Amino acid sequence: MAEFKKIGILTSGGDAPGMNAAIRSVTRYAIYKNIEVVGIMNGYQGLLDSQLRSMLEGDVSHVIDRGGTMLYTSRCEEFKTDAGLRKAVEICKQNEIDGIVTIGGDGTFRGANDLCKYGIPCIGLPGTIDNDIACTDATIGFDTAMNTVLNMVDRLRDTGESHARCNVVEVMGRKAGDIAIHTAIALGAEAVAIREYVFNEEYLYEKMLTAKKNGKRCFIVIVSEGTGRLFSEALAEQIQTKTGISTNFAKLAHIQRGGSPSLVDRVLATRMGCEAVELLTNGIAGRVVCLQGRDIVSVDIKLSQIMDKMLNNTLKSGDLDGIPPENIEMMQKRVNERIEYKKFQYDLVDILSR
Repeated sequence: MAEFKKIGILTSGGDAPGMNAAIRSVTRYAIYKNIEVVGIMNGYQGLLDSQLRSMLEGDVSHVIDRGGTMLYTSRCEEFKTDAGLRKAVEICKQNEIDGIVTIGGDGTFRGANDLCKYGIPCIGLPGTIDNDIACTDATIGFDTAMNTVLNMVDRLRDTGESHARCNVVEVMGRKAGDIAIHTAIALGAEAVAIREYVFNEEYLYEKMLTAKKNGKRCFIVIVSEGTGRLFSEALAEQIQTKTGISTNFAKLAHIQRGGSPSLVDRVLATRMGCEAVELLTNGIAGRVVCLQGRDIVSVDIKLSQIMDKMLNNTLKSGDLDGIPPENIEMMQKRVNERIEYKKFQYDLVDILSR
């Protein structure tokens, strides 16, 4: 088993609240195990540019409550090339970096998987507000983003009640409707529109008119950005036209990525960071750290990417080649459970808003 004397840590892709808590956890737990830590600035681009800094315990003081990422982040096309990967490996060797903990989403994991193939052991931590990593129940930043939506929309509800108004609110989530569904339930929204299911606009108009006749004054409709560009704004206009109810449109956008991380995200990030160090020191690499139930576990990076494709119906010919049937069955079972639970939540929004 290879001895790890120095590890790197980087954040890549979109930032998420709780990334700093993960950086802190990895740094201090690694130092506790007598391992040096190198912070890689600006993600994979920073690795290619040798933007490295030594990380001591004091360097991560007072960061657990900060949003964003103290290591900064960027996207890097060069890293997707053979030449870029070879350059990254050479820089790791020159700086005696034995392995890397990467924090981000699916794109970050693709980079980590490629580095593993080129001989640099990597562990991935799921840091994205979208909660679109199929192998984990929750990603770092997801809980905070939802609480930000709640705080903002609760304020809209106050003024909506005063003026007998509807608010159509677009939330983030990329192609996943997880933020939209969870916040719709928590806000008691009249409806939620997500990419995963066909949205029945006529049913919504009838439902709102009936509720208005019964004395309801304020309406909330949550829409995931994955439904398509301008869908939310068009829906707001149609609601006002079809129902006569004054309707405003609000796009919360990147405000959902910022802010102090919640308790849930701080604890999750801390647990995942410690597990990443444990895996590397035990000679285990090419894994994504996950929350499943109450347990912190890990899944092979390649399998985690296959599960994402299963969830998004983007599997291509050959993607399952070489994977044992029992693993495919396990992955499909997990994906099916996730799809079923999402459908249950989607239906619940309508049932409880009658």
